[in-house]
Amino acid sequence: MSFDILDRFGDPQLCRNVLDTLARELDGELRFMEVCGTHTVSIFQSGLRSLLPEGIVHLSGPGCPVCVTHESEVNAFLDLAGKDGVILTTFGDLMRVPGDNGRNLKKAQADGARVRVVYSPFDTLKLARENPDDLVVFIGVGFETTAPTIAGTMKMARQEGIRNLRILCFHKTVPTALDALLSDQDIALDGFILPGHVSAVIGVEPYRFIPQTFGKSAVVAGFEPLDILEALLRMVEWRKRGEARVDNTYTRIVSEHGNSRAMDVMYEVFEPCDALWRGLGLIPGSGLEIRDGWVEFDAKREFDIVIEEGPALPGCKCGEILKGVKRPDQCPLFGKACTPANPVGPCMVSTEGSCAAYYKYKVD
Repeated sequence: MSFDILDRFGDPQLCRNVLDTLARELDGELRFMEVCGTHTVSIFQSGLRSLLPEGIVHLSGPGCPVCVTHESEVNAFLDLAGKDGVILTTFGDLMRVPGDNGRNLKKAQADGARVRVVYSPFDTLKLARENPDDLVVFIGVGFETTAPTIAGTMKMARQEGIRNLRILCFHKTVPTALDALLSDQDIALDGFILPGHVSAVIGVEPYRFIPQTFGKSAVVAGFEPLDILEALLRMVEWRKRGEARVDNTYTRIVSEHGNSRAMDVMYEVFEPCDALWRGLGLIPGSGLEIRDGWVEFDAKREFDIVIEEGPALPGCKCGEILKGVKRPDQCPLFGKACTPANPVGPCMVSTEGSCAAYYKYKVD
């Protein structure tokens, strides 16, 4: 796709035309939730949030991989970081996620733990080759976007005969979380803007339950301002016609059935399991765990790690923010005890977190 075409998705006049149409067509309050950290940033960075008609209410959902990683999972990898003979690898956004007593991987690294930031799970293979006497453990968090690459890393390790690689798997799947959100009577939603990156892997079909079971609408959207506005306009128009639908406006990237090769690799290595989500609690079938046939890579079994519900971080409202029940500025710690320089909760740590976006873009 040419840059000229891409530029049109941010064209101010086109966006203004859609905004004007939204204002005319809106027939009452529309509460929508985006379920992707990149959408969160795009909505704030582009200024869309302040330009939307008054009746359109924007809620941030559990779309930030770091943010939904449960407190017990954070404590598990922090405990692992202190073990002899272990090199822990992770993406950089996990380094400052707090666990009990203010611990995080950055502090563990400063105290001597061997923690390495990598840019791809394949970088972990190189470390494993270079350190054959150590166990190299990659922390796997995130959604269907990253799981296939980690599955591919495990397949490559097996082909090469690398025996000192382990994966600490905390992956989660998006459609099950949306089901849990819509089943929660405390959450009032009219529709979702669905994640573009995840949908590029899983396609559109897994979201069909949203209108069929719950009578709500949802749109897979790209990340440019016009993408987001078009998704909102479709939801408004469907509601005026008394319809609930799922549609895909990100057809330049997302297909109906997604990336079948990525899905095949993912489910060759992983299988569904129950998982704990920050703020949402235990959601049956919402996680991924390593299959028995790949047990030699499973850090949970290697170190007998059991993840159980525990107390939330004191004072932090990140869980309620991820459910759309509270805004970041309704947390008593926001902008005071909790800032990007000194984050108390993960929603302020990650650049995709709604607290970080609220703080950076000075949302009122």
